[in-house]
Amino acid sequence: MNWIWAFSAFGVVSAIGVISSAKTAPIDPPKPATAKKTAAKVSYANGVAALLNDKCVSCHRPGEVAPFSLIGYENAKKWAPMVAAVTHSKRMPPWKAVEGFGEFEDENRLSATQIQMLKTWVDAGAPRGDKKLEPAAPTFPATEWSLGTPDILLAPTKPFKLEADGEDVYRNFVVKNTSDKPIYIRGTDVKPGNRKVVHHVIIYLDGMNQAQRYLDRVKDGQEGYSAPGGGVGLLPTGSLGGWAPGVAGRLLPEGTAFVVPPKSNYIVQVHYHKTGKPETDLTRVGLYTTETPPTREMNLNWIFNFMVNIPAGEKQHKMRQTFTYQKDVTIYGAMPHMHLVGKDMKSWFELPDGTKKSLVFVDDWDFNWQLVYRLKEPMAIPAGTKQIVEATYDNSTNNPRNPNNPPKRVTWGEETTDEMFLLITYYTFKDASTPRPRSIIGQLR
Repeated sequence: MNWIWAFSAFGVVSAIGVISSAKTAPIDPPKPATAKKTAAKVSYANGVAALLNDKCVSCHRPGEVAPFSLIGYENAKKWAPMVAAVTHSKRMPPWKAVEGFGEFEDENRLSATQIQMLKTWVDAGAPRGDKKLEPAAPTFPATEWSLGTPDILLAPTKPFKLEADGEDVYRNFVVKNTSDKPIYIRGTDVKPGNRKVVHHVIIYLDGMNQAQRYLDRVKDGQEGYSAPGGGVGLLPTGSLGGWAPGVAGRLLPEGTAFVVPPKSNYIVQVHYHKTGKPETDLTRVGLYTTETPPTREMNLNWIFNFMVNIPAGEKQHKMRQTFTYQKDVTIYGAMPHMHLVGKDMKSWFELPDGTKKSLVFVDDWDFNWQLVYRLKEPMAIPAGTKQIVEATYDNSTNNPRNPNNPPKRVTWGEETTDEMFLLITYYTFKDASTPRPRSIIGQLR
């Protein structure tokens, strides 16, 4: 699946246990002798094109999330100063996990040598070099979907109309599932129709057709429904993850899949944040299936703490949550989630024998890049292991992302300007015969 997950007022734990615009940094000018010597060797054709193709153009191309293209020399030269600045400050590539705290697939970070090469190239005037030596740009699927044409498409039949002003909107679009057999989901991709207003997307399962009672009451003439207090207004029987800024489509590890029980309906929840003018959106979700039953069914463990209460002006507000696994499981990855005053989030495991294993540490939280971190090697965790999650929040004027000036007290909530404490972990049971969780709601302690 698209290792894509998101968040809601529902936290999870199911059957496995219990929960106990930063400013760009200036670039120092190189020493003249060093710059002159190195610049003679660096050009777009010699080094830079290959680096941009490998690390940047998957997002920096037409139709993708980045605001400009870096395909080809002309585009690269046009944006060269910006590229040098944001790589020097390590804002780009948007890989937030701390090196050495967990090992992940597809780590998209630049080495000090690569950062220096881009800087040197820009200082030299972004030379092209020998055009004949330029590597070809990578090719991408002809379809707009990064994983190819979806097997199942979840979407409303017409755009949703959003008013100009007011509170955020949570709209739940229900898609009927008529299959009388289980559906095995190996991948998920989400295409927000209007990125200016789509805050996040979550795909829930409704195995008991509970949403129908809300659909029967809709009076605004639009598809879907909005439940009181946000959320989906019911107890979901599962989740397939979701989308947040920075998340891309991806397949689950071989031999694993989400299982959609027969006739379990899909609920696509879209969180909208208004822009001050009327907007429309048609968000779509693509599901990628397999006919082969998985060796291990994938599940999501949502570790959360509703007790978010951050005083105005506090620079280092700490929070912590612990989850104890009651079954042997295998861990595949994680996605941290906070809002705008979040500063860092760290998670690790403490095994019954005292051994500690790192999961993920994001030390410079950025709401605009909520990435999914997939472990390079799945991690076996025995029953009795504790998963620790710690987070720090900066609700002071020193935080350039703080939505309130002057700062004010921030608590848990669904609005973008509220806050959250949530880390979602992908896992499978070691014993494949262990019954799947009956819902995504667990118990707090």
